[in-house]
Amino acid sequence: MEKYAHLIQQIETKYKDLGQDTEAYLKGLLHAKPIDYWDYIEVESLLSLQKPRTNFPDEMVFIMYHQVTELLLNMMLHEIYQVCEKENITANYFIEKVGRMNRYIQMLANSFDVMRLGMDPEQYNQFRFTLTPASGFQCASFRQAEICATDIKNLVDPRLKNNLTNIHDFPYLFDNIYWQAAGKDHKTGKKSLTLQHFEEKYLAQFIEMAEYYKDKNIWQKYITMPTSEKNNPKLIQALKDLDIEFNIKWPIVHLNAAKQYLESKDKVIEATGGSEWQKYLHPKYQRRVFFPDLWTEEELKNWAEEY
Repeated sequence: MEKYAHLIQQIETKYKDLGQDTEAYLKGLLHAKPIDYWDYIEVESLLSLQKPRTNFPDEMVFIMYHQVTELLLNMMLHEIYQVCEKENITANYFIEKVGRMNRYIQMLANSFDVMRLGMDPEQYNQFRFTLTPASGFQCASFRQAEICATDIKNLVDPRLKNNLTNIHDFPYLFDNIYWQAAGKDHKTGKKSLTLQHFEEKYLAQFIEMAEYYKDKNIWQKYITMPTSEKNNPKLIQALKDLDIEFNIKWPIVHLNAAKQYLESKDKVIEATGGSEWQKYLHPKYQRRVFFPDLWTEEELKNWAEEY
């Protein structure tokens, strides 16, 4: 028992600090069953979440791919939240966390071949109608990552940025945010059903989130660092890489996957949510830039032009 004395002392200290009875926890450990992989990962629950709406086999591929996407985006958010909440952040810590974010986005971009090459176009172009008006446009995790990455003014439709009247009014900014272009007729102002449903479910949450992170999003955490930390070239490059991976490379592979199924020699098929997907997905039209002050005027002018 002597070799466990230090460990037992640590356990006693832990539960004493919590105001708990150490003996009760040790008795519980005595009777606890060993944990198995399938219980820890909740495999049965995980594999019960696929619920196709049609009998086309490739709809399962479509569902599982998007579920994996949601998990990876939440892995990214897990890192983002840590950066946003970290006090006295250092360049090395920042580099490590942004590096993880970049790897998750690279995984998402590289995995798009599952969609681009892994489904039968005939099947997709039949079961997709059963999904109307649902759309990947409604991915809240993607929007949350954007909100926590930068100031909301940087997410405004590029055609409207120069005419903003109040960069601190979040409801106003969200009404002019870039993704409105995919769900609103700008001649009439009428919103698509896809956008209406999305905003009914998430808009209030997004506005609250933007308010909460306005002084501690990734960009704000960076610019408030000491100069000696902020000028770290590896950190600057990591942030620029995040801009490229999230705002250029991933949208481009998404666009190429969409072309595989929605574009033919004869016509261009409308997306399930009704968005003008060719323009909406291309980053040179969206011109989303999380960290514009890290780029030159020339680089911003030619944003995503080479892709």
